[in-house]
Amino acid sequence: MRPSILSVIALTTLALAAGCDRAKSPQAAANDIAEARQSAAQEVNEANRDAAKDINNASKDLQDKAGELADANAKAAYDLTLARADGDHKVALQKCMTQEGDAQKLCKDRADAEYDAVKANAKATRVAQQQ
Repeated sequence: MRPSILSVIALTTLALAAGCDRAKSPQAAANDIAEARQSAAQEVNEANRDAAKDINNASKDLQDKAGELADANAKAAYDLTLARADGDHKVALQKCMTQEGDAQKLCKDRADAEYDAVKANAKATRVAQQQ
């Protein structure tokens, strides 16, 4: 009885193995190909949606960073202009101290006016750059 069980198993294995190499019917193959194409198209569409989403997020982040950079540049230019104006104003006031009377007052008034003008221009430039 043992040899007959082994021969049944061997024949079944051969039959199954022989069936795996058989070509599909044209209709079954066409259906499988259509399903594979549909699956591939869906995968590509999902990848495109994900890529577009990633690009939009990166673009938004880049715009935010560009805005931050512009603000930092505007602030730096403003701070630098004010630092120079402060220094120039102090030097001008010291030069005014070498004069006497009305000439000294006129010199100080001119130095103060120039200082105020530089500060106002710097502020206007900063506001314009931030917009």
